[in-house]
Amino acid sequence: MNDEVSVCVAWHTSGISKLEQVVQKELTVGGTGPAADTDQFPKVLNATIHTKFKIIPGYPGGNDIDLAMERGEVMGRCGWSWSSVIATHKSWFDEKKINVLVQLSLNKHPDLPNVPLIMDFAKTDRERQIFKLVFARQPMGRPFLAPPGLPADRTAILRQAFMDTMKDPGFLSESEKMQLEINPVSGEAVQGLVQEVYQSPKPIAQAVADMVNR
Repeated sequence: MNDEVSVCVAWHTSGISKLEQVVQKELTVGGTGPAADTDQFPKVLNATIHTKFKIIPGYPGGNDIDLAMERGEVMGRCGWSWSSVIATHKSWFDEKKINVLVQLSLNKHPDLPNVPLIMDFAKTDRERQIFKLVFARQPMGRPFLAPPGLPADRTAILRQAFMDTMKDPGFLSESEKMQLEINPVSGEAVQGLVQEVYQSPKPIAQAVADMVNR
């Protein structure tokens, strides 16, 4: 499990550098499908903190959205994994071709200490619960699963092996060469988070479903 942080970015020619500006001014972002973060995350922000993201659907993938930003077809991208930004377009960030508006996760990324976290925008308990339900999947990143009914001792061995691998010098060296971010989350932490999410009140779950299915 790798702790992920997604971001919303605005292209440098959009005139938008802060999330608060998207409450006043429309920002077009590319979408890759109704089940994708690119579509769901801006819908949730529009419904809660009243941003004006306009989703332009139909892009086959994230790379196509990136090209669309360069061409001026859209002015931003929302629900973009920060690790992917660094791996594929670090120069855009360094050269200020993109403005990172907000971090979409439960905790800030160390690379982005001055970029606000979405949880900071929650003004009510309801909004905090909605954000936690929607963005709790970010710390899980790309989870590894085992079959149901796995004996506890084998579960413990697999979890320990995973965490040991995350500290292996050879593995870390190869990851650095490939510009892959390694920020592991323990199996115990993921299990606890999943259990907490599944205890979300039904009205909150229904509210989120209504937002993303609009």
